[in-house]
Amino acid sequence: MTRSIRARVALAPTPNGLGTPAGDHAWSDVAFDCAAAHEANGVEFMLSLPPGAVSVARCGMKLLLLSGNAAFDGDRNHVAIRVGAAMDRDPVDALRRISGSFVTLYVDPGRGRVVFATDRAATRSPCYATDKHHFIAGLTAQDVAAMRAQPSRIAPQALYDYLHFHVIPAPETIYEGIFRLQPGECVQVDDGRLTSTTYWMPRYASGPAPDFATAKGTFRKLLGQAIAAQIDGATIGTFLSGGTDSSTIAGMLALVSGSPPNTYSIGFDVAGYDEINYARIAASHFKTRHHEHYLTPDEVLATIPALAASFDQPFGNSSAVAAYFCARIAQADGVRKLLGGDGGDEIFGGNTRYARQKIFEAYGAIPGWAARGVAEPLLLGINGVERLPLLRKARSYVEQARVPMPARMHTYNLIDRIGRERIFEPALLDAVDPDEPARRQAAHYALCDDRSIVNRMLHYDWKFTLSDNDLPKVVGACDLAGVDVGFPFLDERVVEFANALPAAWKVHRLTLRRFFKEALGDFLPREIIAKKKHGFGMPFGHWMLEHAALREMATGSLESLRDRAIVRRDFFDELVRRVTHEHAGFYGELVWIMMMLEQWLAVHRPGYHFESA
Repeated sequence: MTRSIRARVALAPTPNGLGTPAGDHAWSDVAFDCAAAHEANGVEFMLSLPPGAVSVARCGMKLLLLSGNAAFDGDRNHVAIRVGAAMDRDPVDALRRISGSFVTLYVDPGRGRVVFATDRAATRSPCYATDKHHFIAGLTAQDVAAMRAQPSRIAPQALYDYLHFHVIPAPETIYEGIFRLQPGECVQVDDGRLTSTTYWMPRYASGPAPDFATAKGTFRKLLGQAIAAQIDGATIGTFLSGGTDSSTIAGMLALVSGSPPNTYSIGFDVAGYDEINYARIAASHFKTRHHEHYLTPDEVLATIPALAASFDQPFGNSSAVAAYFCARIAQADGVRKLLGGDGGDEIFGGNTRYARQKIFEAYGAIPGWAARGVAEPLLLGINGVERLPLLRKARSYVEQARVPMPARMHTYNLIDRIGRERIFEPALLDAVDPDEPARRQAAHYALCDDRSIVNRMLHYDWKFTLSDNDLPKVVGACDLAGVDVGFPFLDERVVEFANALPAAWKVHRLTLRRFFKEALGDFLPREIIAKKKHGFGMPFGHWMLEHAALREMATGSLESLRDRAIVRRDFFDELVRRVTHEHAGFYGELVWIMMMLEQWLAVHRPGYHFESA
């Protein structure tokens, strides 16, 4: 399913009233052709979207495009008209009153004003650029690049960031001069001057703990309402991994709809990677119509080129393959919309690092004289400590605890552990700022002033884990398969409720999701409640060793990437050696990331070769 919006807006103000019928001051819906080009009062736009996915409203010269599943003040009727009228008065206030997933573009040629915004989670993170006298907007970086007067150049910093993060975090994109909106962000142009505003950001309550029984009832009621809002007449199903989030969505969908929902699971026939038994437990417990599929290396091999090319920029999360196969199987079954459990970890405290970082944070409570005067000289300053297992662990603890947040969460980053100088060509390193990723992470982390480290990590993950990574993965996979997708945990009512809970209800000591699990203890299967967090993705590294054709594609991609002057030529041989002889899972991830970069470049920039300026 192709989804694109391309819009180019002339920024030169037009005299008020020009082209406006006398007495016509009311906003009204406009019928349009989704597959055609349109032009109105200095706005050119092309839409390629499924029916009902976008609405257009107009008031004289003013125009508003709204895509997604939005409501305004809780009402889903005539949303574009009401948003347009509210934008006339106060764009930021108008955006705060929109709920659901949306992207909106408001243009007032008479005042030379443009407002471009996405929802609170950036479910779809649209892109924009300025090009001489035009503002250019699109759902994707490719949409924007197609409307620019000049070809868009690959940004060297984006290449570095991709290999560091495995994605390219907003606001940057793969292209110089094209930017991506972040969660709760709008850009506004007034008389040629562009400004960015964050109209919404997660806020965390610090008041007294609510009554548990009341909070439990409220949570289950709000989640039911969020799922009911997603049932829009389409044949609906849900992903089912067997984790707490997807199992909860499956069970609540069965409860709200009053009928067994279709659930979809992917298995891996590799020890340590397969969780399909938990999915079966949930499916049996909620009596769903369960569909499961064991993914094979041959299927991955056949899917890689199309999947890599379908994203608007390089994307390295290998879980997109499993998401795509779930969506493709669902589409063949006649399902038109899938529900995902994404967001549960980021609002209820489900990531294992939330507990791990609390342990390291405890080091800061040690009196300075004991830490700097005793522990650090003993553990860090004396040779031979590493030969004693207990002291070696204590030394590692102190070394990590001394690293400030959020950098401490990334001490196992592949690029940093191997060494950037061993990976990147010197000319590319000279053209980028290797410290930019850490600086960007620290700046976003600092925006949250909550005292709880758990809430600060949730705030961090709302952008870097959810918006930059998990949502593009699922949305992109579903788009390629031709199905819509919704995320009930991202419903504003659920998010605001979770953010108001005490931090200790999210991670209690070292127990993840304390409130979530206790509130659903009589709803979810006991095995799902008790299971440990699954920390593995697709077993690509293991398959690469066993499957000759997959290994050939991977090494062939690395050979092609070798000639683009991004990564040192000798590093590819070292990387394949490490996969073969050291740790297939750990180093296989880097092979996948580099392979997907080359697969993307082969389609979108086949002749690209880095050259220093």
